[in-house]
Amino acid sequence: MYRSHNCGELRTSNESENVTLAGWVHKVRDKGFMVWVDLRDRYGITQLIFDEERSSKTLIDQAQKLGREFVIQVEGKVIERASKNPNIPTGDIEILVAKLVVLNEALLPPFTIEDKTDGGEELRMKYRYLDIRRNPVKESLIFRHRVTQEVRNYLTNEGFIDVETPYLIKSTPEGARDFVVPSRMNEGQFYALPQSPQTFKQLLMIGGIDKYFQIVKCFRDEDLRADRQPEFTQIDCEMSFVEQEDVLNAFEGLTRHLLKEINGVEVSSFPRMTFDEAIKKYGNDKPDIRFGMVFGELNAVTQHKDFNVFNSAELVVGIAVPGANSFTRKEIDKLIDWVKRPQIGALGMVYCRCNDDGSYKSSVDKFYDQDDFSKWAEITGAQTGDLICVLSGDASKVRGQLSALRMELAEQLGLRKPDEFAPLWVVDFPLLEWDEETERYHAMHHPFTSPKPDQIALLDTDPGAVKANAYDLVLNGNEIGGGSIRIHDKETQALMFDHLGFTKEEAKDQFGFLMNAFEFGAPPHGGIAFGLDRLVAILGGQETIRDFIAFPKNNSGRDVMIDAPSPIDEEQLAELSLKLNLKS
Repeated sequence: MYRSHNCGELRTSNESENVTLAGWVHKVRDKGFMVWVDLRDRYGITQLIFDEERSSKTLIDQAQKLGREFVIQVEGKVIERASKNPNIPTGDIEILVAKLVVLNEALLPPFTIEDKTDGGEELRMKYRYLDIRRNPVKESLIFRHRVTQEVRNYLTNEGFIDVETPYLIKSTPEGARDFVVPSRMNEGQFYALPQSPQTFKQLLMIGGIDKYFQIVKCFRDEDLRADRQPEFTQIDCEMSFVEQEDVLNAFEGLTRHLLKEINGVEVSSFPRMTFDEAIKKYGNDKPDIRFGMVFGELNAVTQHKDFNVFNSAELVVGIAVPGANSFTRKEIDKLIDWVKRPQIGALGMVYCRCNDDGSYKSSVDKFYDQDDFSKWAEITGAQTGDLICVLSGDASKVRGQLSALRMELAEQLGLRKPDEFAPLWVVDFPLLEWDEETERYHAMHHPFTSPKPDQIALLDTDPGAVKANAYDLVLNGNEIGGGSIRIHDKETQALMFDHLGFTKEEAKDQFGFLMNAFEFGAPPHGGIAFGLDRLVAILGGQETIRDFIAFPKNNSGRDVMIDAPSPIDEEQLAELSLKLNLKS
């Protein structure tokens, strides 16, 4: 038996007990005549004591030779500490060690195994197995476990069945790039790793499973960022004989349950907002509604004077920043420089101060009067002490620019509080979006999303105007889930493929299996997929997902710990009937 107790459970009630502990050496404090060792495992830290009055010289010599992260086992008696530590649960006791066994020596770690470490992110990713020993990472992984267990229990209790679907599937042209896998037994042919189990969960509905879920790995070969990895985990769900409202109600229930059980938060409402309304009011389709700064369109009250910047703009739009009249001119200039950065792309920013005496002071005073500014304030909802920030330009660009500014200001003002949660459904997405590069329509979600039933005829006359039976669940400005009611008949699916530019032969080659299945009695069905990594991070009060993934990739899609991706040898390439063309 390596241990009778873990390093986090002993208390004064265990005093005088003989115990066996095992773990990693966290710290050694050597006073010569007395040695203290902090022993750490997943559960906590227990202090060990060796002293010349009660311990043999051999035992003290052993303790003095211990290094950080040595793996050891000790036997000894639980005694009361003379100098108690109120910062740890075991701080009232220590172990008077009678026997010490070194199970494994350790090199000096490249960074300190502490909550606040001296190791940079790339170094810690290279030695991720050491980073996991640190409390913040360990606790994030345990937190993820709690969330997934709550998801499994809730969905199981609601009648959902956990079904695994294949990882080696067929490549399809829609969506992001596939990761492809060569087949040794089928020369010149390739599998793809799934971007989602979409078609398989639809086939399960045709198979009569009725309610399906899966916590599943998915893969997309696309550019990375803080909340995106090449492999990620979805809570994938599908239901039969449902309309949109049924799906929304079902997964409001799951979200309420998680917020209550994980965060202790009761959510009273899940507002609904159309895609068009979200773009108009917030400049994006995943608005953070924990704070205001709703867009006010100012064309009517700005394009009547000689200020050509506004007169020539397709859209003039502003927000009222609460309490920001206190910003200095230097701080406002920094904001102007911020919106001019290439990442944002604005040409500049006009501002207007709402002074305490009810007057206004603006950067365009010579073009507008106090009455004009009062109309700006009315439209943006500005109050005394606020700052109105105004951008102008092409509507398609300026809304995104102002959205980015809104989020930056909210961050600066501390309005994005991680312990506040504001869920929101965004509905009525466009079914199709035009791609200038390919000069054709693409599915905004995927080609299996159903159009609104009363708008199918518009596919022939005005395809860009057709709304989808699709919905996204947004939490604190992040899309945590998205789904739709699916097409479930062959004729509508064929029509959809036609409008997406597929020939009949291409549609049959890519999705003939699904079209055939529709002919054998497909029920109406719909579903949703949650991004588990992102959901866990938000519930954990974080914006980035890496610490909630055991072994994440870096921004280049590399695992620096195992050095992947990596070349494979010529023999493997030959077995796969592949040749590697290296450019000099």
